[in-house]
Amino acid sequence: MAGAGWAPPRLEEFILTERLGSGTYATVYKAYRKKNAREVVAIKCVNKKSLNRASVENLLTEIEILKTIRHPHIVELKDFQWDSDNIYLIMEFCAGGDLSHFIRTRKILPEKVARLFLQQLACALKFLHDRNISHLDLKPQNILLSSVENPHLKLADFGFAQYMSPWDEKHMLRGSPLYMAPEMVCRRQYDARVDLWSVGVILYEALFGRPPFFSKSFAELEEKIRSNRVIELPCRPRLSQGCRDLLQRLLERDPLQRISFEEFFTHPFVDMEHMPSAESLCKATALVMEAVKKDQQGDPSAALSLYCKALEFFVPALHYETDARRKEAIRSKVGQYISRAEELKTLVTSNNKTLLQQGNPARNILKEMSRDKPRLYAALEVASAAMAKEEEGKEDSDTLDLYQQSLGELLLMLAEPVGRRRELLHSEIQTLMGRAEYLKEQIKMRDAQFMGKEMLSESVRSSCTLQ
Repeated sequence: MAGAGWAPPRLEEFILTERLGSGTYATVYKAYRKKNAREVVAIKCVNKKSLNRASVENLLTEIEILKTIRHPHIVELKDFQWDSDNIYLIMEFCAGGDLSHFIRTRKILPEKVARLFLQQLACALKFLHDRNISHLDLKPQNILLSSVENPHLKLADFGFAQYMSPWDEKHMLRGSPLYMAPEMVCRRQYDARVDLWSVGVILYEALFGRPPFFSKSFAELEEKIRSNRVIELPCRPRLSQGCRDLLQRLLERDPLQRISFEEFFTHPFVDMEHMPSAESLCKATALVMEAVKKDQQGDPSAALSLYCKALEFFVPALHYETDARRKEAIRSKVGQYISRAEELKTLVTSNNKTLLQQGNPARNILKEMSRDKPRLYAALEVASAAMAKEEEGKEDSDTLDLYQQSLGELLLMLAEPVGRRRELLHSEIQTLMGRAEYLKEQIKMRDAQFMGKEMLSESVRSSCTLQ
């Protein structure tokens, strides 16, 4: 809450309410537009009296850059105004707060969550890099989140941003010391690659809960950064090899040895091609349609490859989708495609060529999928022996014993993980139980008929004796 006497500036078109944050020469407020369905915005108020020549240049550059760019992962500048006291930047409102608060409240982020945010940040940086724009003040406090639930990252605060070609070099100190690249901290000439160092520090902090060079003073920080020691990554939490590789290449003190923008954008851990986006579902759907076509044409290898590629886009599509019903519908479809992909994988990797010529019966597929489980495979073989004996007309207790032996083993196997094999196994057990019950009834009927004949025969013999 604000103290006594506190009041935000007045703007004709807006109602300014709570203060969201403040810096050296600007304060940001949450505000409502009086018209247009009371749109919520954030208004950055810059006090003219606090501006020196350098800060005026920075502000003009910020407005110039933000006026010309529109991107889903960059905060939108909707308008700017001024009066005798202030300059006002009317910005998109982000209800999720900033990434710094998000990390702080969770201590550390799981690798999957950190990767999702990294992909979105990379997407924004790629957009800026293609236009020769460097942010030069990347830090968690300048990365906002669109909402509390299912947040999307939004890069903000372009106060230090510059138009910089790859060959441009600067020497002015910009940004926040904890996230500054070594060449900037040590007051050497630097170029656009300083942003990549900052990305590495942000990723490190997200994964480990603190930046790599946490220090109590700028002098201590500078001393740590000047050191030639390789930055060692903590062994906990455990990270994937791709994540560790990217971190080490981003946090390379020598900018000439640091990962390049092109290498960063194409790094397997960043994997921008498969990041959740509005296009993910369209890409997945197109690939699935092609997979179904190849499947129907009897080309299991091509179909399997296409199903797998489609699933790489379906997973991010699920992340991107916010409507609960549509999300559940996608999840259901994905389950079906995974099941079919598992079947096709079995067919493609199987040496049993006749399997492809038999219309892919579920029983044969299940047996092929069970070759890595000797006990399960043996139980299915016993079931096959029971069915073979029954089909030969041997509907006797020996055949029933085989069914019961097989079912006794198979029922124990249902505890295996959810997947296509479990689905097929469940179906096969139901079939075998049905056949076993039918055979049991047949044996009972024969036994009853036999007992009836025996009783009738005994009755006839008894009556003959009496006569």
